[in-house]
Amino acid sequence: MQRRTVLIAILALLLLVPPAADAQKPIKVGFPMPLSGPAALYGDPALKGAQLFVEEINAKGGVLGRKIELLARDSKANADEAVRVSRELILKENVDFLVGTLTSAEGPAVSVVAKENKVVFIAPIPKTDQLTAPDKLHPYIFRVAATTTMEGRSIAEIVAKWNVKRIATISFDYAYGQDVTRAFVEHIKRIKPGVEIVDQQWPKLGEADYTPFINAQMAKKPDAVFSSIWGGHFLTFSKQAKPLGYFDAIKYNLIGAGEIASPEATKAMGAEYPVGVWGNSYDAFYWQDAPPAHRDYTARLSKFLKDDAPSSWSIQTYMAMQFLVEAIKKAGSTDSDKVAKALLGLTVDTPHGKLTIRAKDHQANRGQLYGQTARDPKYPFAIMKPMTYVDPTKFMD
Repeated sequence: MQRRTVLIAILALLLLVPPAADAQKPIKVGFPMPLSGPAALYGDPALKGAQLFVEEINAKGGVLGRKIELLARDSKANADEAVRVSRELILKENVDFLVGTLTSAEGPAVSVVAKENKVVFIAPIPKTDQLTAPDKLHPYIFRVAATTTMEGRSIAEIVAKWNVKRIATISFDYAYGQDVTRAFVEHIKRIKPGVEIVDQQWPKLGEADYTPFINAQMAKKPDAVFSSIWGGHFLTFSKQAKPLGYFDAIKYNLIGAGEIASPEATKAMGAEYPVGVWGNSYDAFYWQDAPPAHRDYTARLSKFLKDDAPSSWSIQTYMAMQFLVEAIKKAGSTDSDKVAKALLGLTVDTPHGKLTIRAKDHQANRGQLYGQTARDPKYPFAIMKPMTYVDPTKFMD
């Protein structure tokens, strides 16, 4: 009888302990991201940032004794495609988590998929306020990017110091463009009474011919322009605007959201870049005032990419993976519910210093670098000179 009791106890313990084979299975992270078309200018280096992190963490033995496996899929910057590949990653590939998407159309769409399947989804790039708005927030969505409110208000603070009164805007007519433009306009009116919004142009995302929008805006004679045209789209826009005298007409008083001053954007345009405009970037390899951790990260990224002037976008997915791994460690589990709880209020030492995901809205206090573009004999492309890291904390509520 005693022997039988011992055997039953041993069997019960064995049932509680996962098989060794399961313990050795990789932790799968689905990674939907635009890897083709104009958006790949940002999407491809974003993938590289996640790959660098995975390579580094796996070299240290992984997390909870398990390696991480990154499963990347091309979302094509399309919400429907992002949803399709995300569902496929969850249902067919059995991924444990999702990290990814780039546009503010993709992010909210994939968030719904994450909610339906109760899978933690960390968005490293989409900025639209709608992603974590009170009526859209759910236990499984988290963001390490800035929001449109944070970005729009940060830019308004810069423009408020300019000697301009007649301001125009040009942004894509979808969530990101609408939200960031609204945040900019509302804040500039609040902090600089007397400014006039003389024109607003709304080309569709992926517009091929900006000429009608450019001519219509120039006819209103603005002193300055706020733009949120981004990536390869800004390259197309600028090539059409420059010969029309657009930048000269506004004395280069254009400030672009959407990271138009990132190394990717300025390198891609080369001599065709409208040097003198203002822009922002999540990161810059030439950031002199960066924390020491940033210099170390930049050196590793440069070696990984085999590029002395590495990407600014890799930092976002690198940070997203940092948050995910630290939450897994804190939870001591890959269970999404436990990891989701561990992410609430979590602070992580990133290459940009300590960042925290707030519990109340699942939003990280992620700022950006801002500055006017200029030529520098060290580089064959424009850089921000000088540039300033803007702490977004006061713009988050």
